[in-house]
Amino acid sequence: MTTYPIDIKVNGEWKRAEVTARETLLDALRNRLSAFEVKDGCSQGDCGACTVILAGRAVNACLTLAVQANGKEITTLKGVGTSENPDPLQKSFVEHGAIQCGFCTPGVVVSAKALLEANPNPNREEIREGISGNLCRCTGYTQIVEAIEDAAAHGRRGVGEREDA
Repeated sequence: MTTYPIDIKVNGEWKRAEVTARETLLDALRNRLSAFEVKDGCSQGDCGACTVILAGRAVNACLTLAVQANGKEITTLKGVGTSENPDPLQKSFVEHGAIQCGFCTPGVVVSAKALLEANPNPNREEIREGISGNLCRCTGYTQIVEAIEDAAAHGRRGVGEREDA
């Protein structure tokens, strides 16, 4: 089977992988680059568990060919923040109980991060639209929406500032 080299910047670090023409970005990230934080939920673009930010846009990695990512920047959950150095958005998810079983969390957080980068002050409708490609069976979305609202509010105030300041 013929393979093609791709160079992609994953979470700030350039990486090279050999992929087939029909290989998805999801498979390349997980199987070739050990980015296991990108979840394989459905492989059909229905659940959003595999959401990554590709060249500034949230995309389903299972619907994107790996060769389409050649030369581009990708952000996964680890690029948003880590357990040692979490992003305020991730802290907000924990504070609001928006993580539950955790399977959908990487995709939802990445979708929310892409939304907040594009629109730092989204309303509830825009938040719901921004995460509409992500399925969550545990939370009912209320905690997720509240976590994103709170993270947006903290982003406007700055982390550590009081709301009434």
